[in-house]
Amino acid sequence: MKTSTKAMLVVTGALVAAAAITAAVTISQNNQAIPEAPINPANNLAAASAPDSHLLTTPESSTVTFVEFLDFECESCGAVYPYIEDLRAEFGDRVTFVMRYFPLPGHVNSTNAAVAVEAASRQGMLIPMYQRLFEKQAEWGEQQVSRADTFREYAGQLGLDLAQYDADVADSSTLERVEADFAAGLALGVQSTPTMFVNDVPLELRSIDDIRAAIVAALDAEG
Repeated sequence: MKTSTKAMLVVTGALVAAAAITAAVTISQNNQAIPEAPINPANNLAAASAPDSHLLTTPESSTVTFVEFLDFECESCGAVYPYIEDLRAEFGDRVTFVMRYFPLPGHVNSTNAAVAVEAASRQGMLIPMYQRLFEKQAEWGEQQVSRADTFREYAGQLGLDLAQYDADVADSSTLERVEADFAAGLALGVQSTPTMFVNDVPLELRSIDDIRAAIVAALDAEG
């Protein structure tokens, strides 16, 4: 999946727009807000990934870890998704790509989407569901009613056992797993999506090319 020049321009615009949001701005809904905790590489003591974090690549030998905190309903995450897929294809044998949930309170279906992906992961289908939600984001995103039934349709199309899927969606531990990633993001100072780290260092993005440059620099530093 090669990202076109036009798509790269769209992604760069989305990232620049996201970077313009300062840490003083909180995203809220139903009186919920993301606490202000700006990311500072100098005091970023916590690891960006956890032992149970979801891996999108599993190279035999890897000294570089790329972590993305994402919201499946976030348009910027959807815009950057094809580029991340290109990077996975290019560097997946040398870099561990990690996905972490960060459903923003202002998106009605972001938590439902994360729960759907987590439920799919319990049947070994995390990546196919992750891909389906981003590829179909225009169909279900930015709506004010639950699209949980749509996510269940995707699960069926992907061949998941729907009885097991329903049980996992209803299981409180599934939501707790999503919330654990969100809490970890808050502890790291994550405020918006997508927020990315390379070897636990947060990326300050001015351009889409900054992501690849950070990965290459980390690989070069390891020799």
